[in-house]
Amino acid sequence: MKSKSLLLFFILLCSLTVPLLGTQSKAPDNGTIYRVSKQLCWGCIGESLEFLFTHNLVRATKWEPLLFWDFRLQKYARWWATQRQADCKLQHSFPEGDFKLGENIYWGSGSTWRPSDAVRAWSEEEKYYDYTTNSCREGQMCGHYTQIVWKNTRRIGCARVVCDSGDVFMTCNYDPPGNYIGERPY
Repeated sequence: MKSKSLLLFFILLCSLTVPLLGTQSKAPDNGTIYRVSKQLCWGCIGESLEFLFTHNLVRATKWEPLLFWDFRLQKYARWWATQRQADCKLQHSFPEGDFKLGENIYWGSGSTWRPSDAVRAWSEEEKYYDYTTNSCREGQMCGHYTQIVWKNTRRIGCARVVCDSGDVFMTCNYDPPGNYIGERPY
């Protein structure tokens, strides 16, 4: 993966520094190259696969169909994660009760938290979910877990950012959304 990333960076660098035939353009300065390279998401493909794989492992335990990666949902998740990058605030992207997508959010202290850590934290809420009563144990949360295994959800898109504080914010969006009152997740 590292060699492919380096190759991509080399191609990008060459495309920025080699003038087109017949033009007299000046090579970009180091500041421009740095700004462009900083905007590239070198780990996005690996992180996307990690989010998708770990979600599907959880769903498999309930014999639910696999989720598929949706680049529009990823773009939305990336937009929201970027909005939270400055403050790392654990806040949903929509006003309470006005959701159009399912959404799980995660915050971790320090920069080493991975997508599998977020999915593990959400899926560990299973112990608080009672299928018989279709409710969470009093005083506990289980909606992150039930969204992951929601029977009608088919698509997912997620993003991870390291915030300005050095902590991590992650968000996943689901379509169709789950967690409808009175309905069971599976």
